[in-house]
Amino acid sequence: MANNTVIRLKNVNIYQQKHLVLSNVNLEIGNGEFIYLIGQSGSGKSSLLKIIYGELHISDGEGAVAGFDLKKLRENDVPFLRRKLGIVFQDFHLLNDRTVEKNLEFALKATGWTDKKLIQNKMIDVLEKVGLRSKLHKMPHELSGGEQQRIVIARALLNDPEIILADEPTGNLDPATSEEIILLLRDIAASGTAVLMATHDYQIIRNMPSRILRTADGALHDNVSI
Repeated sequence: MANNTVIRLKNVNIYQQKHLVLSNVNLEIGNGEFIYLIGQSGSGKSSLLKIIYGELHISDGEGAVAGFDLKKLRENDVPFLRRKLGIVFQDFHLLNDRTVEKNLEFALKATGWTDKKLIQNKMIDVLEKVGLRSKLHKMPHELSGGEQQRIVIARALLNDPEIILADEPTGNLDPATSEEIILLLRDIAASGTAVLMATHDYQIIRNMPSRILRTADGALHDNVSI
């Protein structure tokens, strides 16, 4: 366990529209950990992620993410919590009508950045981290699926998050590209940012093993094997 805990859930019951999805969830994730989250569709993976990024509220138990008390989280706190998180989706969520640069700039301005020089420097910094500095002026449709997902990861890194939540980030990618994306996420974890990755791709887990969480039978199981 790393020294600094970035996610701690204690005896949390997770509900979706009053329906109990996961009961008595206990979870600790530390700085720099890389963790897989597996489970069948409908078993509670997405609900767990929604608790972590503040879309669902905790009514039973205790929870803290990146220094925010989830029990006391108010609606106007949620944007500040999300600045501490990077979120990567399966289907990219890039704005297709503007360049990579304008996508990243939009995300920075939406989270309160105003200084043009700092914005430019930050965009270059995150693109270098994902190996795509040369793609700054490309449109999303000019990029491969793997490149688009790297841009999404770059966007997730803009505010130096304490944790990245990756929801099926390789779901639309071929196996070789998927492996590249996982290696990138593992590098990010090695640099100190925790990564929690929901996936159905057991082959990737076998090729690159790490700690595994599984949602099943209304509970979250830690350190499982596949």
